[in-house]
Amino acid sequence: MKTAYDHIVIGAGALGSAAAYRLAAAGHTDVLVLEQYELGHTRGASEDHSRIIRHTYHSTTYTALTPAAYAAWDEVEDETGLQLVFKVGGLDLAVAGTPGEQELNRYESSLHPLAAQGVTWERLDAAEVRSRWPQWRIDDDVVGLFQPDGGILDVRRATAAHIALARGRGVEFAPGTTVLGLTSTDTHITVTTSRGEFTAGSVVLCAASWTPTLLPSLGVDWPITLSQEQVSYFATPNLRDFAPDRFPMWIWHGEAFFYGFPVYGEVAVKAARDLSGRFVTQETRSDVPDPAATEEVAAFLRDRLPGAAGPELVSKTCVYDLPPDREFILDHVPGHPRVVAFVGGGHAAKFASLLGRILADLAADGSTPYPIDAFRADRPALTDPAFVPTFRLTS
Repeated sequence: MKTAYDHIVIGAGALGSAAAYRLAAAGHTDVLVLEQYELGHTRGASEDHSRIIRHTYHSTTYTALTPAAYAAWDEVEDETGLQLVFKVGGLDLAVAGTPGEQELNRYESSLHPLAAQGVTWERLDAAEVRSRWPQWRIDDDVVGLFQPDGGILDVRRATAAHIALARGRGVEFAPGTTVLGLTSTDTHITVTTSRGEFTAGSVVLCAASWTPTLLPSLGVDWPITLSQEQVSYFATPNLRDFAPDRFPMWIWHGEAFFYGFPVYGEVAVKAARDLSGRFVTQETRSDVPDPAATEEVAAFLRDRLPGAAGPELVSKTCVYDLPPDREFILDHVPGHPRVVAFVGGGHAAKFASLLGRILADLAADGSTPYPIDAFRADRPALTDPAFVPTFRLTS
């Protein structure tokens, strides 16, 4: 392995692999990807079978990018012949008159600019929800928002596809290489690793929850909070009722924010609570699931989706990397124009292939045509010590 490259990508998860592929696809083939574990490892946030993909979002900041995100996955599917996105539909539910319904209203408002591009949606009352999906046990005060393009992104397959496509274009991968620090000069970046030093004209930092351990070497200290999360698979006996052609991806906007999937990846339904509030560090995080968290989700299913309830098949943990406003960070690191960084806030997988393209743009050209100004590194959430964290995506 040589030690000098045009571009180095740190992290080979969903975002890092996408950035490597998009750099190479744009003709920048002198690329090295550094990964501290084995490729496809389970210690980050790019494993497991499924992630939500959707147009519905809390802000037009994101819906301005969702059509391009779907198109980016279409490109990868066309090139590989693999299906990565499964449009089973996306159903958001809330009780009328609650903050959850206000979230649904904001979601619907964020869709309006997409109508001209053919994106459609429906508002549903409880009777309509029960008629279409009798699996739901809901009262008459529940309201819904259905968007047919919502569904499942197979994130494990997607990451592997990006890695394969990048390798096919000459990108080198170095698993088992821990990055210890970065040094920036006017002409290059030096990356110190467990295998020695590497230099590059630019670095793309996609280290997810390990980002806070690397930024101090650049004199930067973004206020990123780590939250340990988990998902559970429940072995429902009613597999046909929850098959992807009969049941959508769903989100419940209550005081607790639950979400789930039809049967996919495992012979079971997958469900979880978003933002558990179990804040950790890399030293205190654990890969051992919390039985109380599993039971909280199981209780929700018994109450609202009783047919989905079943024995716990498996539960898995991961860690969110949360900026104080939970919006993406997608920018050059202040004071280091040769370093581009991304922090995803626990909701970036659906955008990964597009974000890889944007990161490649920033690393190679210094700018991108995509609207990412809201994700700047100099916004108040990252620079104002008085900013109050707001981790729920409601604004």
